[in-house]
Amino acid sequence: MTIDQNDSRELARALLAKHGDGGADSGASPNGDGNAVAGQANTTEVGSNGKAAADRVTTSFQDHPGVLEAARRFGRFDEFVTQMGLENPYYLPHEGVSGAVTRMAGREVVNFSSFGYLDLAASPRVQQAAKDAIDEYGTSAAAVRIVAGELPIYGQLEHEIAGLYDTDAAIVTASGYLTNAAAIGFLLGKRDLAVCDSLIHNSMVAGTEWARCKRVNFRHNDPESLEAILKMSRRSFDRALVLIEGLYSMDGDVVRLPEIIEVARKYNCSIMIDEAHSFGVLGANGLGVRELFDLPGDAVDVWMGTLSKAIGSVGGYLAGNRELIDGFKYVAGGLSMYTASPAPSAIAAALESLAVLREEPDRVATLRHNAAYFHRRANECGFDTGTSEGTPITPIITGADEPAVLGAVAMLQRDFSVNAISHPTVPAGAARLRFFINCRHTEQQLDQALEALREVLDGLADTAGQQSTFFQEENS
Repeated sequence: MTIDQNDSRELARALLAKHGDGGADSGASPNGDGNAVAGQANTTEVGSNGKAAADRVTTSFQDHPGVLEAARRFGRFDEFVTQMGLENPYYLPHEGVSGAVTRMAGREVVNFSSFGYLDLAASPRVQQAAKDAIDEYGTSAAAVRIVAGELPIYGQLEHEIAGLYDTDAAIVTASGYLTNAAAIGFLLGKRDLAVCDSLIHNSMVAGTEWARCKRVNFRHNDPESLEAILKMSRRSFDRALVLIEGLYSMDGDVVRLPEIIEVARKYNCSIMIDEAHSFGVLGANGLGVRELFDLPGDAVDVWMGTLSKAIGSVGGYLAGNRELIDGFKYVAGGLSMYTASPAPSAIAAALESLAVLREEPDRVATLRHNAAYFHRRANECGFDTGTSEGTPITPIITGADEPAVLGAVAMLQRDFSVNAISHPTVPAGAARLRFFINCRHTEQQLDQALEALREVLDGLADTAGQQSTFFQEENS
C-alpha cells in the first residue's frame, strides 16, 4: 500500500492533533508552511459552535513540576549565596581524592561529606588494580554480560561476596540504586506486599513502585510495629517482603535485625536488607550486620550492598541462594539483562578493596574509634544527635531547614565540608547536618569541626531574624 503526498500530510496532521498540537491549522508559521514554532501558543477552533480555546502546548518540560521546583528552590538559593558572597555547596567540585581531607573551592578542607569510610579510594593498591584492569580489559566491557559482556573478574568478585555472606552465589551490577530498584521490581508483583521500614532508601521505594505491589511502612526500626502490620494484612497477599537497611543513612542507627527476622519468619515473610552503609563498617572485621549479629547466610533472603561507599569503587551487588541469583542474572531487567556490564576498573578496584579490608584491619578499628569519639564529643558539646549510635554516620539535628543549609555554607567558609539534609529528604522539622566519619580523620580535626559548628549555629541563632528572608519566601 502506498500513501500519496496529500495523504501523508493528513496523517501527519492527525498525529499532531492526537498529541495535542491543536489541529491542521494551529501554530502555523508566518510563511504558511504549517510548521509550528516550538513554545508558541496554539489556537484551536473547537466544535461547530464557533468557540475557540487557546491552549499552550509545551514539549520542552520547562513547565514540569519537578523542573519548576528545582528552579524555584535551587535557582533562588544560588542567587542568595551569590549575593551574600558565599559559595554554593551544591555540585561544588572537589579536587583529588574524596577522603578525610580534600580540596574544594581552591583550598584544603576537612571532608565530612564522603562516605568512603575506609579511605580505600586513596589506597595505592586499589588504584593500581583499577589501572591494571584498564590495561587488560579497556575502559568498558562494551556489552551486556549475558551477551559477550562477561569478564573473569566479575565472577571472581561475585565468588568473594558470596563467601563473605555465606551464600551460594552473588551478582555484581553497575549501579547501587538500580540494584535495589530492579531486584524489588523483579521479586514482587501486583498481588504482593512490601513492608518497609519508614526510613529505607529511595531506591527501595522506587523498586516497590516498579513492582506495582502494595507498600506499607512500619515505624522506624520497630519490630512491634512490623508485627502489628503483618498480623493485620499478611493473609491478603501472596508474597510479602520486609525491606530494611543495615545502617540507616540519615540517622546513623543500626537495624534491630534479629528481632525483625523473628517477626518476619513468624508471618512467612521474605527479608531483603540494604547494606550500603553497613558493609565495611559494622562487625569486628567490617563485614556488616551478618558478622555483627553472628548470623548464617540464610537468615536473610536477599543481601544487597553497594561498592561505592566503604569499598571505594562504584556499583552494587546482591547475594543469596543460587536459584535466586540465577533468576537475577537471566531474567531481571536492569541487573544483568538489558544493562551494560560494570566497568572493569570498578570491579578490579572492589576486588582489591576486599583484599585490603582483610589485610589491614586497623582501618576498621580506627574508623570505629573515630566514630565513637565524634559521637561522644558531639553530645558533650550539646548537639542533638538523634537516634545515632556512634557509627560513622552522625547527624546534628537542627530542626528547621535554615540553620542546616546556612550552617553547611558557613562551615565550608571555615574549611569543613559537611552536607545539609533538609525537607523533603527528611521529615519537616528534622533537618540536619550529616557528618560522615573517616578512618583517616584525626581527633584534632573532629574536635575542630565541632567547635566551628558550635560557633556557626550559635551565630545563626543570634541573627535568625536577618538570615531567614530567603527561607520564609521559599516556604510561603
